[in-house]
Amino acid sequence: MTWLIWRQHRTEVVVLGLLVGMFGVVLLALGTQAHDLFPGGPARCAGEARVTDACTASFRRLDDEYGYVENLLAAFYLVPVVIGAFLGAPLLARELEDGTWQLAWTQAVPRMRWLAAKLAALAGVTVALTGMFTAVLTWFRQPFDAWEGRFQYDAFDLQGLVPVAYALFAFGAATAAGAVLRRSLPAFGVAFGAFLAARMSVALVARPAYATPLTTREPVPAGGAKDQAGSVPGFADWTIERGYADATGRRLSSAEYSELEAAADQAGTNLNQFLHARGVQRFGVYHPADRFWTFQLVEAALFVAVAAVLTGVVVWRVRRRMI
Repeated sequence: MTWLIWRQHRTEVVVLGLLVGMFGVVLLALGTQAHDLFPGGPARCAGEARVTDACTASFRRLDDEYGYVENLLAAFYLVPVVIGAFLGAPLLARELEDGTWQLAWTQAVPRMRWLAAKLAALAGVTVALTGMFTAVLTWFRQPFDAWEGRFQYDAFDLQGLVPVAYALFAFGAATAAGAVLRRSLPAFGVAFGAFLAARMSVALVARPAYATPLTTREPVPAGGAKDQAGSVPGFADWTIERGYADATGRRLSSAEYSELEAAADQAGTNLNQFLHARGVQRFGVYHPADRFWTFQLVEAALFVAVAAVLTGVVVWRVRRRMI
């Protein structure tokens, strides 16, 4: 079975392996140069309270010289999806397209054992390739994460456990679509579209609700620049909402805040002093940075659970012979 699976899917495995390898070599080269900007390591410069002039200069150079790479990598959360869908789409669809199922399912190896072997082998390759991709990308992003935190959308979706979960979801969706549609290319497209719909829904609706966000309130300082406030939420926290509240804690609308700005201008008073005198506070609704792995576990479990359900659909279809 192992040799047969390799013969059937070696093209996909080799192509994906080469792409991940080339991607890794490029990022290792660029990442080494980016890490060299921080003689003591990027973690030493992390945190607003510990930023020195030297660290500030290093982060500025990082943004100037490698910021374009970070922007390009924002779209690379789709790479695990491509890996999973590319391996999952032909798993059953190719057998049905080419008619080889008639031979494969009449040999000594039982149908369900044949299916289990193919699912385990290709899912294992999916996890291995995605894991290597994630490891290199996580290492590359360390200097950026030290400055921006890991809760940014272009960081959270590329690190930790969720890329592997995304890949398994795409693998399950493509395999199930192939079993139903019996065509590899449409199955790939369905898996890709299903992931985009699921990921957008999760990122915008479900992810902020994985835990109850914290809320902080701080008085507007009497002096300093406009909108200056304390350090909570911090740079690495995931800020859900920011705004102003009155002395009783009631949140001010944008129109009410604009009226206060206009009143301060009319009175010729510093805005911060004007707000401070009226007890106005700044509030922040946020998830602290130390919830990163909790959120990773929740989201990964969610996508893996759906992948398991989709795999169950495939097993059910094959058990019914599908023909």
